[in-house]
Amino acid sequence: MSTLTDGINEWAATRTSASRSRPPLLYFLGFVMAIFIGILIFCYVVTKRTNPVFLDEHGKPVNSQSAHTGH
Repeated sequence: MSTLTDGINEWAATRTSASRSRPPLLYFLGFVMAIFIGILIFCYVVTKRTNPVFLDEHGKPVNSQSAHTGH
């Protein structure tokens, strides 16, 4: 019976020491995720500031308010 409890205690000791130290891959993946989310937020902010100009078939700007009326 003592070998069983020794084995469980040894497993628990390695389990707690392994969970305390994080592998460097997790830090790297967290950094990559933060960069990716930052790029998404930057693109969202930039696209909200845009002021699109609609062009007709000749490349001239179209009045967007008159295009919605259907006349």
